[in-house]
Amino acid sequence: MLISQSIQPHRAVVLLALGVVLSACGKSANEQGPGAGAMQAMPVSVQSVTAETVPIQTEVVAQTEGAKQIEVRPRVGGIVLKRLYQEGEAVKAGQDMFLIDPMPFQLQVDQARAMIAQQKARIDQTAREAQRLKGLLETKSISQREYDNATSDNSVATATMMQYQAQLREAELNLSYTHVKAPESGIAGRFVLSEGALASANTTLLSTIVQVSPIWVRFSLSESDLISLGGHLRPGKVQDVRLILGDNSEYPQSGKINFSASQIDPALGTQQLRAEFQNPDSALLPGQFVRVRLTTGKRDGVFLIPQTAVLTGQQGKFVFVAEKDKEGKTVAAARPIVAGGWFGERWSVLEGLKAGDQVILDNLIKVRPGAPVAPHAPDAAPAAGQPAAEKPAAQDKAKS
Repeated sequence: MLISQSIQPHRAVVLLALGVVLSACGKSANEQGPGAGAMQAMPVSVQSVTAETVPIQTEVVAQTEGAKQIEVRPRVGGIVLKRLYQEGEAVKAGQDMFLIDPMPFQLQVDQARAMIAQQKARIDQTAREAQRLKGLLETKSISQREYDNATSDNSVATATMMQYQAQLREAELNLSYTHVKAPESGIAGRFVLSEGALASANTTLLSTIVQVSPIWVRFSLSESDLISLGGHLRPGKVQDVRLILGDNSEYPQSGKINFSASQIDPALGTQQLRAEFQNPDSALLPGQFVRVRLTTGKRDGVFLIPQTAVLTGQQGKFVFVAEKDKEGKTVAAARPIVAGGWFGERWSVLEGLKAGDQVILDNLIKVRPGAPVAPHAPDAAPAAGQPAAEKPAAQDKAKS
């Protein structure tokens, strides 16, 4: 009896403590409410896209070259006495560039003139002899053969005179070649030899001349580039050709295609092309690496979106858009796209989007298809109580 009475108070205390715990648990569950297990919407910046008309164009790396690249070689051999131009400066066609020792050629001219003078005397002599024999023939004082020989001598002397005259012209021409002239206008290169060096006719390289206005630009397009531009290019198919310099500035003058290969290079799979640009101030020099922007037409219905919005998966490129689900909630959805390449700093999207789509621009690492999102304009702050959106990596890199 005493044992029973001592146990009952202890049991009452245990029951009271268990009731307090159950009451607290029930209260906690009621305070959390029915929405405690729901996923919180991710704040994201979005851009509402609209269809635009953009040019059909592409950019490729190219290299400049002179429209004419001429090697200056002497037409006669001899000692180079003097350089008559300034290296690296512009020269005009016909301008003297080098002087080769003219004395040997002057002697040939003098010798040819002397032979002509001698032959002229021979012609006069044979002509007088033929005239004298003609009178004797009329009086039957000489035979016909003697007269014929005299006239033949005169004809031979006249023919020899023509030969000597040709030799004189050749000697005078060689003498003029001792002044090595610029065959074309352009920028002269350095003197390969030095004054006093021996130059051989038609073989020794003295210098070079490069014509820089107009200047040519060589480049090639891959088959994928050609397909995006509408097929193999011809000069009349390209509407505009622009040059982008190394500092990303645009050359002020537009160019034109002056050569397009008629076939694809089987080794490289590219079509070779060449454009021509006027270069009056010699701002462009041969050998520069530049970029060429070709425009072949216009394309309608293109969407332009920031580069940070375009992702790449196993099935190709895609973007996330914010849209309503069946329950009316705003969720993220993946949209496969067909990208048409770069247009400035944005991607051009040819297929996969429609006007009014809300393309998600940030928080793309955390966004999942079907996950709730809270879209806002790129420059607007997220709603109160929501975490700030992450900045795109490209923007962070640009600011740093």
